[in-house]
Amino acid sequence: MHYPTDLRDQALAMDRAQGRRRQAVSLGGLGLLLGLIVLAGAISVLTALTNGNDTTAAGRLAWLFGLNTFALGTVKVAIALVLTAIVMLAWSRADAMRDLLVQAVGGKVGSEQPRGTVGTTFGAVNETAVAPEPLLIHRMARSMWAPMLVMGLMAVAGGLVVSFVWSADIGTPNGTTAAAWTQGIQFLGEGFLLAGISFLLGTVLYALRTGGGEVQAMLGVPVQTLRMPSTAKYFIGLMALGLMVAMGQFVGYALVANGTLDAATAFPWLGPLREVGLGLMLSGIVLALATIARVIAFQSDRVTVLIHSAK
Repeated sequence: MHYPTDLRDQALAMDRAQGRRRQAVSLGGLGLLLGLIVLAGAISVLTALTNGNDTTAAGRLAWLFGLNTFALGTVKVAIALVLTAIVMLAWSRADAMRDLLVQAVGGKVGSEQPRGTVGTTFGAVNETAVAPEPLLIHRMARSMWAPMLVMGLMAVAGGLVVSFVWSADIGTPNGTTAAAWTQGIQFLGEGFLLAGISFLLGTVLYALRTGGGEVQAMLGVPVQTLRMPSTAKYFIGLMALGLMVAMGQFVGYALVANGTLDAATAFPWLGPLREVGLGLMLSGIVLALATIARVIAFQSDRVTVLIHSAK
């Protein structure tokens, strides 16, 4: 077994996955509610400015910025909870498929020898006698997704607290320092949260890859495993690059906070830089999802071939 036994118990996995889905929906709803509060607050500021009677608009917008970023972080954690449920269900699916295939085609599909690397309509695959061992990125994903999510949530929450300091000291050196820390910390947290989601997607790919291999090995047929697609390689690269940019923007804001960089000249380019970092990571997530879709299609085709060969 390559995963804790309790997560491979099908009834328990279904129950836990259902619980995670409920938690994710609740947390996503909280994120939406916070976003609506931010929207209502921004509209009230705009209305007051239009009427020319709001002298605290900048201060209110400061903490609304912190709350809005925290709301986005909350939604990302909800996405991560859904992905943990998908990981559980991926292992449950592999075990259910194994049991069904053993009953349906066990001992009827021949005993061909592995051929090494072969070509398929889904790309090159490796044929082995046993299920593949996890790759380095899989081991990293399994160990890193939880710390990344925890650090990310702590950072966006910490930035929200600092935003109230920013709000109370608009136009002062202390306010500028708080503004820099708010933005730098919160968007570093957003980067960590997206990294956690990326690592969870890597864990899903690990579950599909290893679980699918175990199913084939149980049937006594050569284990076919897709070689890492280019989309997976680019996914890893974009995730790493985006995380480095998120760390870089944090360093930039920290330099503003300690007076090394001038806020008036640094803020205009630090804002787009942080968005570029998040965009890179989101692009990587798209490629990870495309890879998952490809792996599922390949495994479905492999199951179909095994069933037909047993007839």
